[in-house]
Amino acid sequence: SEGLYRCHHFRYSPISSDVYYKYMRNPIRGWLLAVTLIFVCSACQMPEVGERLAWRLRLLCTRIQYALDPPEEAIFVPQQQTQATPLLPAPSATPTASPTPPQATVTPQPSPSPTHTPTVLPPAIELSGIRHEYQQWNNCGPVTLSMALSYWGWEGNQSVTRQYLRANPEDKNVFPFEMAEFVRLETELAAIVRIGGEVDLVRRLLAAGFPLVVEIGFDRPGEGDWLGHYSLISGYDDSRQRFITQDAYVMPNYPLSYENMVNAWRAFNFIYLVIYPIERQDEVFSILGEHLDERRNAEFAAQKALEEIYRLEGRPHFFAWFNRGASLLLLEDYAGAAEAFDAAFEYYPSLPARSRPWRIMWYHSGPYEAYYHTGRYQDVIDLATQTLTRIDVPAIEESFYWRARARQAQGDVEGAIRDLHNALRQHERYQPAIDRLKELGADLP
Repeated sequence: SEGLYRCHHFRYSPISSDVYYKYMRNPIRGWLLAVTLIFVCSACQMPEVGERLAWRLRLLCTRIQYALDPPEEAIFVPQQQTQATPLLPAPSATPTASPTPPQATVTPQPSPSPTHTPTVLPPAIELSGIRHEYQQWNNCGPVTLSMALSYWGWEGNQSVTRQYLRANPEDKNVFPFEMAEFVRLETELAAIVRIGGEVDLVRRLLAAGFPLVVEIGFDRPGEGDWLGHYSLISGYDDSRQRFITQDAYVMPNYPLSYENMVNAWRAFNFIYLVIYPIERQDEVFSILGEHLDERRNAEFAAQKALEEIYRLEGRPHFFAWFNRGASLLLLEDYAGAAEAFDAAFEYYPSLPARSRPWRIMWYHSGPYEAYYHTGRYQDVIDLATQTLTRIDVPAIEESFYWRARARQAQGDVEGAIRDLHNALRQHERYQPAIDRLKELGADLP
């Protein structure tokens, strides 16, 4: 095991003469050293300790690799941008006015039931019964889902959710819709995913007894190193203007101000996952209101991003452009989405290198889809290649998949099959790659 290897490596490491005379010539010190070594080696055999030490060792190796070849210095420049009508309408002269959201035909959805939440929310709520777990290596998604399920009496842990969501331990990201799929297929509960979340909506769900899984941006303390993260919101306190979260990386009952939550949440288009028993579906639908309709929800998020583009600067401005693209993609406005992603990538180099969210394509496949559906196949290939080569382990099946689609569109069927095989090596159940290989008449790897 990793723990056993580290202990043996430590045990047989050369000892300097100074250390020898300090410890070996003094019986008491020698015995203390021996007892310490035995304790460390024994601790390494404990699964929890060994796992956490392996995590730290892996993190150190990755940092060394990135220090030698800084990934934040890689700049993606789209080569196939086309001139189109301006994406943004001119800002209104009236400060309170905002641009008109896109008009679209609404797909019929279940009608919300009468609300079950109080008109006036309590000033504070803290839901109990959640079993906190600290995450294993790169496992914040599965462990946060495990914590959320524990609230409803589920008895599994992150090992169970990880096996389903991240069968490949190198997988860099778990999408919220994959979590919802696990809930629907592996439990007796239901789940719903929406974007464009807001503080008031979170408070209303919590007041009704529903914790939320949210995907957020996270700067490692003291590192200035941005990455994606998951957290479970389990309470709020209006008097202190903060949420209570169950954070698998930081601590249980971790307080996060409303403002800091919004800033972190913006990196993922304010996405949230609500888990609930089937018999309480009407309550959840009632609280969601118009957000129950997926198209209206996407329109709302697109409008929210548009307003933030005008208002924000720096990294939040970059995320607002990305959110605009992701929301328009859900509305099948591929040209508009591609323009928004172009604007985000154009703005990216202006950010200070230390604050650049260079991992962004680990968690988003939207630019690939937008560029593909607007015929910009070389941009798909270039972006995917940059993403896969600027990573410690290229375990991003979505990047391989979309590069395969673009290569096939350019007539490189052999290259497409190779990428599809690589996608399945990263995620053996990745259905889009399986379906594409079948269409090409190719064997599975």
